[in-house]
Amino acid sequence: MDESGDLNAPNKGSWLRRRGTGRGSQARERETTGGSAPGQAGQPPASGDSSLPAAIWTDSHCHLQDDPDPAETVAEARKARVGRMICVGTDDVSSRRAVALADELSASRSSAQSGGGPSPLSRGAEIWATVGLHPHDSKAGLDSVLELLAELATPDGFRSSRVVAIGECGLDFHYDSSPRAVQRDVFAAQVATANRHNLALVIHTREAWEETFSVLEHEGVPRRTVFHCFTGGEQEAKQCLRIGAFLSFSGIVTFANAEELRQVVVHCPLDSLLIETDSPFLTPVPNRGRRNSPSNVTLVGNAVAELKAFEPEVLAAVTWMNADKAFGLGG
Repeated sequence: MDESGDLNAPNKGSWLRRRGTGRGSQARERETTGGSAPGQAGQPPASGDSSLPAAIWTDSHCHLQDDPDPAETVAEARKARVGRMICVGTDDVSSRRAVALADELSASRSSAQSGGGPSPLSRGAEIWATVGLHPHDSKAGLDSVLELLAELATPDGFRSSRVVAIGECGLDFHYDSSPRAVQRDVFAAQVATANRHNLALVIHTREAWEETFSVLEHEGVPRRTVFHCFTGGEQEAKQCLRIGAFLSFSGIVTFANAEELRQVVVHCPLDSLLIETDSPFLTPVPNRGRRNSPSNVTLVGNAVAELKAFEPEVLAAVTWMNADKAFGLGG
């Protein structure tokens, strides 16, 4: 995109050079220095299990807490070359479970606890967590979520708990499961929390775009902001890009009735693009009708790669780097 946020503006030079500050400058530094060493930010690490193919995919949004067997699901995803998953909380209970699963199933944690051997559970995958309150549950109040954050905080932040973001949070005026005024107040408080703790912000917004941008303008847009399961049109995409946010695309891009969304994907700058499953929901074609899982992020990635006219491995590498930047996974 150009400085105006025009989705249709011609790209000038490498996508790694299109931004002079923020995440663009980080990417430019990698390009100038010839890229990262294996295992550093921006490059998939080698797996601890030599029998598995190299991990290349990141599922930037899933709900492993809702899975009947998270360990097996993560292992199956790893076989499909999915190396990282962001397990997203929607209230205090699911957030606490997300943190626990990140601790239990991550390769680095499990290997350290077992004396350095490969994890039998995660088989080389890394799991990260978010803590937040979904707009549907805003009426329950934010106190218990804030208490969990206080419990997890250390002098060095949240790295040891593997918490990388606040959310998912936002506004949902389609179902109105919580009163709109309450949704706005709770969303604003979570934006402020992300800013205060320098955490990424994961946003759910449905039929509430104007109000969502209003809250962000009032509270200040966190340095790293992700619009999860983006389903807006061109104008909403332009607004997201103008404030420096990432657009995360789900299996909806494979649905027959999603042509407008596919056009957004076509014009979305590469350095602002993420992919996700939102599993167990929104299973992509051709697996519609079955329970979704992080393994299916490969189907989302393949669909996005085709729309962008890239080989899937290129799209996987780009979104791996973008996840580093969006969630601070490389630091």
